[in-house]
Amino acid sequence: MKNFGLSANERIKKAKDFRKIYLDGKIVYSEDRKLKVTFLIETNQDKPIVKIVAAVSKKAGKAVWRNRIRRLIKESYRLNKHGFLEACKEKKLSLFLIFTPLGYSRLVNKKIKLREIMPGVIDILIKLKSGL
Repeated sequence: MKNFGLSANERIKKAKDFRKIYLDGKIVYSEDRKLKVTFLIETNQDKPIVKIVAAVSKKAGKAVWRNRIRRLIKESYRLNKHGFLEACKEKKLSLFLIFTPLGYSRLVNKKIKLREIMPGVIDILIKLKSGL
């Protein structure tokens, strides 16, 4: 696995996994309440892994804008995942994360940059890491 990559093994794809996370998971908000993460922790795993997905509602804007915010969330996670992954591996935990932007919409944020998304993602990762 690449150090800075986001491989297919690190992405949530199955509807079964989404249902499980939304039903049994817990919610954490970023400090500015613009990002929300629904997460599920599984213990006693032989091969601990962290899987993520960015889920953006159609109400947020048109497809081009929604895809951009998805890419920015995944990029922010990808750049800041190293210490987080190490904490999960040493405690033998598998973690599933669904990032949802709440305070971002195309009407309010016509052009959105990585520097606007990254502080919220980092804040959430710090909160999750301290709660492991």
